[in-house]
Amino acid sequence: MVFALPFPEIGPEIFAIEFGEFRFALRWYAMAYIVGILIGWRIVVGLVRRPHLWRDDSAPMNEQDVEDLLTWIILGVILGGRLGFVLFYQPAYYLANPIEILYIWQGGMAFHGGFLGVALVLIWFSRTRGLPLMSVADALAIATPPAIMLGRIANFINAELWGRPTDLPWGVVFPGDLAQFCPGFDAPCARHPSQLYEAGLEGLLLGAVLLLLARRGWLKAPGALTGMFLAGYGLGRFIIEYFRQADPQFITPDNPLGHVIRLGDLGVSMGQLLSLPMLIIGVIVIFAARRHARA
Repeated sequence: MVFALPFPEIGPEIFAIEFGEFRFALRWYAMAYIVGILIGWRIVVGLVRRPHLWRDDSAPMNEQDVEDLLTWIILGVILGGRLGFVLFYQPAYYLANPIEILYIWQGGMAFHGGFLGVALVLIWFSRTRGLPLMSVADALAIATPPAIMLGRIANFINAELWGRPTDLPWGVVFPGDLAQFCPGFDAPCARHPSQLYEAGLEGLLLGAVLLLLARRGWLKAPGALTGMFLAGYGLGRFIIEYFRQADPQFITPDNPLGHVIRLGDLGVSMGQLLSLPMLIIGVIVIFAARRHARA
């Protein structure tokens, strides 16, 4: 008998309030977004209060700028994340059902889309306020990993985005017919808790590295920490995709791993395809920023 961990008895809702036919429920996923954004906000405020960390001993923005940027960041995350999911993962479905693009309460957000949404907001905000773009980006790079970590933990609680089947002792038996459909594996089927892998690698570890580098002077090289975030997330996501179950629309009988680009028995998933440019661009940005800072 293969040892596996049962899924914890916890639902996707923290609490619910009902008034007749009206029902309001606070979900863990929504709470992860709220708390993650608030933590990120306080991290950025703490950074701008320490001008000695920045180039020329001058913070790139003040606390009022941070508060104003927060509202736009929220819009960028929600709109970009939703549109990214629609365009990257299920374009045909939403083309046939366009009104459901607005149904964000049904789930369906893509990190890469949210990232692009925040990037556009950042460029626009920095230009309109006359702020140094790369230094502001560095502050947001440090603030982002806590939200990633909490979001992935919420994915685990929601029993979604689980990993591939495994017989390793820390495999988790996720509920649901889809999670238990594991050809070639004995029932009950255990899967990699890939959400927690991502929380640890893309959230906790990457966040710790960025904070350590900030304290060691990397904020004095504008763009270096942005590059480190891009490269770190891209590498972490690329690796974890080997343990994460592909989205069902990419899986077919002759493509059980859900590769979107196939080279014989090898291939890359959609997550890897979107993460590889982040890794490459991140490495380039790091070298360019460090070289410019030494010039």
